[in-house]
Amino acid sequence: RLTALADWSFGGGDRYCAACQGPCPDCPQILNAPQTHEGWQVWDLVSRLGGQMRVLPGSVIGWDMTAALTLGRALGISPLAIAELLPPIEAVMVRRVNEQIAQQAD
Repeated sequence: RLTALADWSFGGGDRYCAACQGPCPDCPQILNAPQTHEGWQVWDLVSRLGGQMRVLPGSVIGWDMTAALTLGRALGISPLAIAELLPPIEAVMVRRVNEQIAQQAD
């Protein structure tokens, strides 16, 4: 669920919603919303990690996991939940952001 939400979100979900005329019953953001408290906490953490990326020239390689764990701990999120849920979301983010970088380079 969270990886599907990440794929939608990092793949341009905001552009998808801009075309909607109102609440969409098939909205990926609603259909793939976290179902557990821990899921919501980690998804909130994801939204706070924008400036915590590890980058190389021309590509993103991931989030700074030390910063993610520190921020998560400060927010009261279980380190186990972060360790379990964040890496698959990170993989989707890296793929989608690098796709966007490649498109801009063309």
